[in-house]
Amino acid sequence: MFESFGLIVGMVAVFAAILIVLKSLKIVPQQSAWIVERLGRYHATLGAGLNIIAPFVDRIAYKHNLREIPMEVQPQVCITKDNTQVTVDGILYYQVTDAKLASYGSSSYTLAITQLAQTTLRSAIGTMDLDQVLSSRATINAEIVQALDEAGITWGVKVLRYEIRDITPPQAIIRAMELQITADRERRATIAKSEGDRTQQINIAEGQRQAEINRSEGEQQAAINRATGQAQAIELVAKATANAIQAIAEMVSKPGGMEALQLQVAKDYVNQFGNIAKESTTVLLPANLAELGSMVETALQIVRSDGRGALPAGKAAAAGAPGSK
Repeated sequence: MFESFGLIVGMVAVFAAILIVLKSLKIVPQQSAWIVERLGRYHATLGAGLNIIAPFVDRIAYKHNLREIPMEVQPQVCITKDNTQVTVDGILYYQVTDAKLASYGSSSYTLAITQLAQTTLRSAIGTMDLDQVLSSRATINAEIVQALDEAGITWGVKVLRYEIRDITPPQAIIRAMELQITADRERRATIAKSEGDRTQQINIAEGQRQAEINRSEGEQQAAINRATGQAQAIELVAKATANAIQAIAEMVSKPGGMEALQLQVAKDYVNQFGNIAKESTTVLLPANLAELGSMVETALQIVRSDGRGALPAGKAAAAGAPGSK
């Protein structure tokens, strides 16, 4: 009997020892902090790893996560400076920096920073028009973070950043904004089209002006080229005529040259007379074909050999005698 009692006492002692050990050893996870209270008062802050506390005297009162924690801020209605109601929601990121202050500085630091974020948000939006609210999210976020960071010092919490997630104006305002955006886009499209048409007209006018200039310069150069060609042709004709006259003069001064010239002049005269008869519908015939010699004599007077306006008597008589062959 005493042996059984002793065995029971031994088992109870072993169980008590195991319970005491289990109560004394605490394993804190990484990036966590546990607050230990001894007989109801703050005693210590346990860091990550294995920690030993006094069993039945110490207790773990609070457990804090030291990592960055996102927290949603519920949507709320805010009134802008121009009396427009907008619904705004957001999300903030905070981190516990002092586990003791987070445990005893506020009854609920999460509720405190949420309410302060909403209050600061309403105050910031109340100083801005609707257009400023829609375009100044970064300014509002920075103002909220600054207010929460100052207040979080006493709570052992640091607010890292705040982001407005959505700003929703009333439906009437949204429709008005859509109409305004559409009108503004149409106005810019009209301006762009008019500027394009104006540029096109300017380009067309510039092109026509340049074409006219090029055409006039081309015509001017063509006229210059024609005049130059005509002048050169006249000069060449004049030189050729002068050379021909000089050659004729040289040939006339030689023996038999005068007779050859007279024969050529008479031949040319007869040929020209025949051409006139061919080209005209009216046939021209001299009244007396025997007078053809006198016509030839008249033509030959321009090449008188003596230079005084008369042929030698014998030649003149021979050339002018009627009926001579």
